[in-house]
Amino acid sequence: MKKIFLVSITIIFVTSSCQKLKDVGATSAVKVANEWWATLDSVGISDYYGIGHLKMATYNTSANDSQIWVDDYKMGYGFKVKATVDYKTLTFSSEDSAANDYFVPGSSSFPKSAHITDGKIFPKMGHSRSGNIVDSIHFKIEFSDNPGFIYEMNGVERTMFAEDDY
Repeated sequence: MKKIFLVSITIIFVTSSCQKLKDVGATSAVKVANEWWATLDSVGISDYYGIGHLKMATYNTSANDSQIWVDDYKMGYGFKVKATVDYKTLTFSSEDSAANDYFVPGSSSFPKSAHITDGKIFPKMGHSRSGNIVDSIHFKIEFSDNPGFIYEMNGVERTMFAEDDY
């Protein structure tokens, strides 16, 4: 009887341990969600705009689907725009005139909309301020209050180490 019990327990243990556990805390955007230290620069003009190293983020929407928020925390141009992401290629872009969640009607503080193109996350292709290997991010963005003028954002993953913060 003890042998049957031990064999049964062993079989149950072995078969249950082969199943992959689902990370119940992860969102659909886990591969692209992060805080970043990025620069906002103009593209193709000699007068270099350059806002140096501002903290921004990419994170899931409440729908937890194929869209993410791209948010500069009002630290650069002032934008929070939904973008569609391809989780296999780690690319993202927005509609031509994606609504800016920071826009306030009747105010000229933030642009009404923005258009993100060429968005890409590059795993382990960047270096933090202190030299740690981290993910990097790149995208182009055009704002409704400055049509035809393309800005470029490039940055690296925020490590949360004090020596890597700007």
